[in-house]
Amino acid sequence: MQNLLEDLKNLLEQDERLVVEGELMKNKIIELALQLDPGLIKALLSHQSTKKHFFQEVDGVLVFDKIKFQSFISNKAFLPDSSTAFKNKIGLVNEQGDYFSESKEVVLAWPYRDCVLEGGQTKDDEKRDEVFWNETLAPDEIDTLLAPKVFTNFKKYDKGGGHPVNEITPNDNLIIKGNNLLALHSLLKVYRNRIKLIYIDPPYNTGNDDFGYNDKFNHSSWLTFMRNRLEASRDLLRRDGAIFVQIDDNEVGYLRVLMDELYGRENFICQITIERSAATGHKAINPSPVNVSDYLLVFSKNKSEWKYHHQFTKRGYDRAYNLFIDNLEKGYTSWSFRPISEVLKEKKFAIEEAIRKFPEKIARFAEPSYSGVGKETRDLIDKSKKMPDKIFCQERDGHPNIYLKSGQRILFYKDKLHEIDGEVVTADALTTIWKDIPFQGIAKEGGVVLLKGKKPEKLLRRIIEMVTENKEDIVLDFFNGSGTTSAVSHKMEHQYIGIEQLEYGKNDSVIRLKNVIKGDPTGISQSVNWKGGGSFIYCELAKANQEFIDKIKSAKTAKELKAIWKTMQEKAFISYKVDIKAFNESAESFDQLSLDDQKKFLIEVLDKNLLYVNYSEIEDKDYNISKEDKKLNDKFYSLK
Repeated sequence: MQNLLEDLKNLLEQDERLVVEGELMKNKIIELALQLDPGLIKALLSHQSTKKHFFQEVDGVLVFDKIKFQSFISNKAFLPDSSTAFKNKIGLVNEQGDYFSESKEVVLAWPYRDCVLEGGQTKDDEKRDEVFWNETLAPDEIDTLLAPKVFTNFKKYDKGGGHPVNEITPNDNLIIKGNNLLALHSLLKVYRNRIKLIYIDPPYNTGNDDFGYNDKFNHSSWLTFMRNRLEASRDLLRRDGAIFVQIDDNEVGYLRVLMDELYGRENFICQITIERSAATGHKAINPSPVNVSDYLLVFSKNKSEWKYHHQFTKRGYDRAYNLFIDNLEKGYTSWSFRPISEVLKEKKFAIEEAIRKFPEKIARFAEPSYSGVGKETRDLIDKSKKMPDKIFCQERDGHPNIYLKSGQRILFYKDKLHEIDGEVVTADALTTIWKDIPFQGIAKEGGVVLLKGKKPEKLLRRIIEMVTENKEDIVLDFFNGSGTTSAVSHKMEHQYIGIEQLEYGKNDSVIRLKNVIKGDPTGISQSVNWKGGGSFIYCELAKANQEFIDKIKSAKTAKELKAIWKTMQEKAFISYKVDIKAFNESAESFDQLSLDDQKKFLIEVLDKNLLYVNYSEIEDKDYNISKEDKKLNDKFYSLK
C-alpha cells in the first residue's frame, strides 16, 4: 500500500498541471480523472502498480476505474497531514489502507454519520471549522450508543433553594445537562408520544451566533447533526403536537427539505418570517437588501389532529372602518350609514373614544368572496346585488350572522377588538409575518445575558399559546441555551423539559430558572402576572468517556495531555481499533503533533459508544453509581 502511494505521488508530480507552489492539488487530479484526461490516463498506464490498481481488463480492453481512483485520491492516506501520517505509523488503518474512521466496514448509513456530533467548544474563541470528534459508527454500534442513559447529580429547586431529590413524578419540570441526542433517546423510554410542543433554536451554521456551539459546520455535517435530533424528537411528539424550528436564510431551504422528509410534506403548517432587527446603522449601507429576518419552520406530527389556537397582533385604528350606524337598535332592515368623521365632529370624540364606547356601531363594507362559502350565502350575495337598497341577513347558529348590502358584506369594528396582555385593543389575526416582537433590549431578560442568539420571552409566549391548551401540555427545547423556552413555560405554568450540553456559566438556564422562581420581573412577567414560585429538577447524564473528552478539551499543554493519556490507559474505554503498545512506541511522533492534533487524536481513540453510562449497566461497579441515583433512575424510567 505504501509503495502504491509513493509511486502515484511521484508519477503525478511529473505533470505540471497538477503542481502548484510545489504541492500536488487533489481537486485538479480528481477533475482530470473524471474527464478521462488522456495525459493522466497515459501516465497511470505507464507504471505497473498504478496500472494494476486502477485498470480492469474487459474482453481484452483496459478500462479505467475512475471511481476507485477518485476514492483513493480523496483518502487521507494520500498526501496526509501530520496527524494522519501518525495514524498510518501506528497502524490505525485496515487492510485496504483506509483509516478505520472512514472504512466501509464501519461507515454507518447517512442518517447516523455524525450521530455523536457534539456541536462546539465552551468558548467562542475556540470555534473551529469542524468539530474534531465527529466519527462514523458501525450499524451494530448504534443500539449501544442510543440506549437509555443513567442520570446523576439530581437536585430540585424551589423557593427554598436547592434540595436533594427523593421523588420524581410525571408532572415534574426537568432540566437535563448532557449530549442532547443521547438525552432525547433516553427521554423516548418515558415521554414517547407525550410532548405537545417542541421549540428549538439550533446553531444557524453561520459562525455568528453567541452560543458555544461550533456554528460553522461543514454543510452536510450540519444537516446530519440536525437530522439525528429531529428524527428522535419527532417520536416524542403527541399526534396533535407541533414543532417550531427557528433558523435564518443560510440553511432554511435545506432544513425545510429535511423536515419534509422526516415529518411529511402533508404535515407542513407554515413558514413564519420574523423581523429580528431594523435596517439601521451600518446595515443601512449594505450593497444589497438588508437581511433582518429569521424564520420559523412549523410542522405538525399529524395535521389532521393539529389545532391552531388563534392569536392576534395589536394595531392602530383601522381607517377602512369609516361608517357609523346611528339606528343599530331598530333592526338591520332600518340601518342607515353615515361617515364616522361626521359623528366624531358632532360628538367631539377622538376615534379611540368612539371605539371604546360603541365599536358595534362602527362598520365598513367589504367585497365578499364566493370561495369557502355555501350556496345559501352565494345566493344571498347575488340577491343583495340585485336589490342594493335593502339589507339582507343570513342567520347562522354558532357563528356570527352575515349582513349584506349592495352585494357587499357589512363588517363591524367590535370584531376587530381583542384582549392582549389584559387590554382590549384593535387587533389583526396573526399572519406568517411577525414584525411586532422586538429583539432589542432583551439581553438581560431573566437575569442572564446573551448578546447574540437570545430570543425574546414574548416570542416563546406566542408560540406556546398557539399550540397548547392545558397546563399539563409539555413543552420541550433540546437546545435550551440560556433557558428562554423553559423560563416562559415556567411563568405560564406549563410543564417543560430543557436539554443543554454546553456550559453557560452565570448565564445558564438553571440560574435563569432560579431567578424565575424568585419572581423575575423581566420579559413576560408583568403581562402574565408572574409573582414567582414553582419548581424544577436538574440532572445530568452520567459521564463515562465524556469525562475524558471534557478534560482533553480543556487541557492547555502537551504535558497535561500526556497525563490524561496515562489515566485513559488505566480507566477509559479505548476503541478496539487502537493498538496502545504501538501508540506508546511512537510517542516521539505524537509529541511532534500540534496541541490541537494531539487533542483530536486522543478524543478519536475513545470508544464513543461509552461517552455516558447506559441505564442497563447501572449496577456495574466500575461506574460507581450511588444507591440514591439508582433509586431515582428506576423511578424515572418507570414513570407513566
